Amino acid sequence: MQLGTLPWWAFALLSALFAALTTIFAKLGIQGISSNLATAVRTVVILIIAWAIVLGTGEARGLAGLGGRTWLMLVLSGVATGLSWLCYFRALQLGSASAVAPIDKSSVVMILVLSVIFLGEPLSWKAALGAALVAGGTIVLIL
Repeated sequence: MQLGTLPWWAFALLSALFAALTTIFAKLGIQGISSNLATAVRTVVILIIAWAIVLGTGEARGLAGLGGRTWLMLVLSGVATGLSWLCYFRALQLGSASAVAPIDKSSVVMILVLSVIFLGEPLSWKAALGAALVAGGTIVLIL
């Protein structure tokens, strides 16, 4: 099976694995340096990898077809990502990885709420219950 043919949930699990590794490597890497500098270095690495993939697969041709709304949403997403990373690395520098990462993952609750409001996605009772449990776990970790 080729990587590109994996189902969505396999990519989601890989994302979770790489996010976990990100936290561990970041915590080890930010010792003795500014969290902002660490974020900048990490961003350059991501930039190189992402463009290498896009150029290597020929997907850069799609740039010409991007509309104004797409550009705006991608730029806003980039701004949100950058701010998230800056805050995350600073939190990792100040707190333990085992406390920071689960609190960061409370974004699951925020995503559920925002997807209902802005994307019109339905909120099932299972999703609401799961979000409530995540929120409760986050509160336990904070206290």
